[in-house]
Amino acid sequence: MRRAPGKSRQLGFSLIELLAALGIFLLVTGAAFTLLTSSQQRYQTESQVLTSFQEARLGLDQIVRDINDAGYPPPTFVSTDPTKFTKSPFAWSPGYTIPNPCTIDITCITPGDFDLIIETNPTPQDPASQVQWIRYYLQGTTLMRGPAPKQPGHDPAVDTSSTLVPLVQNVINNASSAQITQYQAVYPGMFPGGNPVPIFRYTCDTPTVPQNPPPLCSAAGADNSPANIRDVAITLIVAAPLPDATTGVPRIVQLRGRGRRVNPNR
Repeated sequence: MRRAPGKSRQLGFSLIELLAALGIFLLVTGAAFTLLTSSQQRYQTESQVLTSFQEARLGLDQIVRDINDAGYPPPTFVSTDPTKFTKSPFAWSPGYTIPNPCTIDITCITPGDFDLIIETNPTPQDPASQVQWIRYYLQGTTLMRGPAPKQPGHDPAVDTSSTLVPLVQNVINNASSAQITQYQAVYPGMFPGGNPVPIFRYTCDTPTVPQNPPPLCSAAGADNSPANIRDVAITLIVAAPLPDATTGVPRIVQLRGRGRRVNPNR
């Protein structure tokens, strides 16, 4: 039978052509989704780093403010009420245990690398206010902060223990040796010597043998007492909550600050 004149044959796609087109479509779609997933992961990582940085910066600013006010009001303040003036701007002793509590001006020798108690009045403009103990304490990977009213005969570490609240999360200054090795593979400048990095480092006045500039005071000594601390250098190393999608290691930020005791405790 012959086809009617004027009618052309309708051509379609073969099965092979359809399969080839489908394969190309799947490749393009897969590449697009891979790129989108990677972009989302990088966005989440950068957001976490930014959040960690902002949280750490706020925490650092709070520590600096408290240190600047440490030792206020000084003993020269006209009052016989010990809750109205400070006897020592800083109070803490490494190796503190409950049977042998750290008592300000008696057994407190040198503040610790990851634990600090400040004695100050944060609201001196309020006539009813009194001196507080403000404690900073690294608990695991969380830097805690807790205030408590100064009370004669009380232990500042015990009184502040019930008021501690998280200030900065994911602080890794006191990381283990294995963790430090992992971090140094990506951040070789972190953790000099492969050791934990103290959050607090102290500069002390040396009235016994004057030195200029004042030296670091990291051990007990004639001048290395809380009353002689002049500056406190703060270092916060903070990791993002989740590991980086590329390296598998959390992104890390390191912040430095310095608090200087503005109100001499003499």
